[in-house]
Amino acid sequence: MDEPALLLSPTAAAHLLGCGRTHLYGLLSRGELRSIRVGRLRRIPRSEIEAYVDRQLSAQREDH
Repeated sequence: MDEPALLLSPTAAAHLLGCGRTHLYGLLSRGELRSIRVGRLRRIPRSEIEAYVDRQLSAQREDH
């Protein structure tokens, strides 16, 4: 059985979030998502995406 990747490319991370790459890069530039460099490549930890979704869900619950 294949394990899910720990680090995702921006394209894969955008797909997982259901948004476009431009929006994803905006999240990265605003510091809403953190990434790391692997050589010349930018990678987003899967745990960072999960934490972002949790923060968004919490913020929506607080608004209602």
